[in-house]
Amino acid sequence: MGSMFNYLAPWRQQIPILAGNRKRRARLTFAEGEFAAVYAMSDVHGCYKELVEAHRRIEEDAARIPGPKLIVMLGDYVDRGPDSSAVLEFLSRTPPPGFQRFVLCGNHDAELVNLYRKPARILEWLGFAGTETLHSYGIDIEHLLQSAAGSETIARVIRNMIPERHIQFLESLPVMLQMGRILFVHAGIRPGIDLKRQKDSDLMWIRQPFLDEGPQLPVLVIHGHTPARIPTFGPQRIGIDTAVSATGRLTVLTIKGTRVGIL
Repeated sequence: MGSMFNYLAPWRQQIPILAGNRKRRARLTFAEGEFAAVYAMSDVHGCYKELVEAHRRIEEDAARIPGPKLIVMLGDYVDRGPDSSAVLEFLSRTPPPGFQRFVLCGNHDAELVNLYRKPARILEWLGFAGTETLHSYGIDIEHLLQSAAGSETIARVIRNMIPERHIQFLESLPVMLQMGRILFVHAGIRPGIDLKRQKDSDLMWIRQPFLDEGPQLPVLVIHGHTPARIPTFGPQRIGIDTAVSATGRLTVLTIKGTRVGIL
């Protein structure tokens, strides 16, 4: 239980630490009812086996449902767990037959891109997260740091070991998906602010005042980012980050018609 408490406890202190890509990420829109079933999950954090098992259960559940199906991933595919590289490889492939899959960007994903493009900030990034991610690509960052490797050497190792296509995949990810009155984002939204004026940084990083106040717009927000042991239900919001790297539980939220449930 210790690792879970270590993971859950410090969330209030997490803030952006690296300069991000200033290019605004895409936002996607679909009509309500366009998919017969929608499956959403968040904060995989390097837990490849759990991700594969979740997809297996989704396919099993959806086999009884006619019509198009959608899987929505709500961000944070890297850090904490052991297999970030395998998670990115899996998500960059085509989805299961009969499904569309949209992969949104989380704050940890954006920070990995920043590290790759600006590796001189390696120590700040390691203070935030990331050691497990580098290990998943075969990078012994502790050895590099102990050997007093300079930033240029570390940058070269990172670029040699992390495939450029994984970084390009993360750079391409949208930051929001709206389906009628249901909104999928990684972290939440700035309460009361029109969706067109929401900043990428808010959508990927916000906690308060969103967690207490909700969106204060006519939408239901499905989000991750803030870990809890079970899904959380707040004002016009449902949080589905159940800290899989600490608890082993990867929550899948389902939307079938007007019914919202947990797979």
